[in-house]
Amino acid sequence: MFDWIQRLADMFVFDILNLEEGKHLTEALNFFIYDSIKILLLVFVIIFFMGIVNSYFPVEKVRNYLSRKKLYGFEYLMASLFGVVTPFCSCSSVPLFIGFVKGGIPLGVTFAFLITSPLVNEVAIGLFIGLFGLKTTVIYVISGVLLGTISGMILQKLKLEKYLSPWVKQVLENSQHETEKFELEHTSFKDKLPSIWKETKTILKGILPYVLVGIAIGGLMHGYIPEGFFEQHMRKDNLFAVPLATIMAVPMYMNASGVLPVIQVLVSKGIPLGTAIAFMMGVVGLSLPEAMLLKKVMTIKLIAIFFSVVTLCIIISGYIFNIIF
Repeated sequence: MFDWIQRLADMFVFDILNLEEGKHLTEALNFFIYDSIKILLLVFVIIFFMGIVNSYFPVEKVRNYLSRKKLYGFEYLMASLFGVVTPFCSCSSVPLFIGFVKGGIPLGVTFAFLITSPLVNEVAIGLFIGLFGLKTTVIYVISGVLLGTISGMILQKLKLEKYLSPWVKQVLENSQHETEKFELEHTSFKDKLPSIWKETKTILKGILPYVLVGIAIGGLMHGYIPEGFFEQHMRKDNLFAVPLATIMAVPMYMNASGVLPVIQVLVSKGIPLGTAIAFMMGVVGLSLPEAMLLKKVMTIKLIAIFFSVVTLCIIISGYIFNIIF
């Protein structure tokens, strides 16, 4: 779907700027151009679409349904499964996170999606089958969905809504005001569009600097951090290899399909599969660029709690994988 963006980035970097392929700066710049265009397009489409959805499905009704209906945890599972069918990296998932929060979806359910979406998708599943076989893939997919579901339930129990940023609270307030206005006036879709467009531009303007800074950090790390740096710390004889691999993955930034070939190399060099997968989950599900984007919608304390819970769950998954395999 995004091949044309990659071709555009390649043309600009290699043909127009005439930079040499394989160099650190070239890789970093190519990554920045590709992800900037892709993510900003996703941001625009998702926020505009959620604006339309919110104008027809009032915030209070959605929130009341999810809070009054006893779904016995299935709402978290459904959010995680929705994450599986959305092929986004962690930074691309942030705009959807904003849309979910704006739509009145409980924070824990939204977190369940945010965690699973970058970890498990159809592209990664296809590569996983080819690299590690069907059995390992099934276990990985199940563990990824459970990771999102359980983490979302834990985060919901902590009642973290008060740690959303003032900017998001203002967006929520504006969204609710517009929805109530549409309901009272029975506004037609055509008449709703100017308000939806205005809200979309406001949100885009608010998150744009964070998106670009986050992608820039990711591009630098993508281009300059050598893979061999991590391999020496994840050997089989290191009891703390799993938590170390997870923590070391945080500075990295890559989607699941991009990091899987690296994981295959690590496993072929004798690194336990569970340790390698914990590293993969850390790279895909936890990253400094993602934290930069989340800073616009969460306070530092909420980001720290979110990362801590997900890190703990990833470490446990890594040890379980090592026991199974």
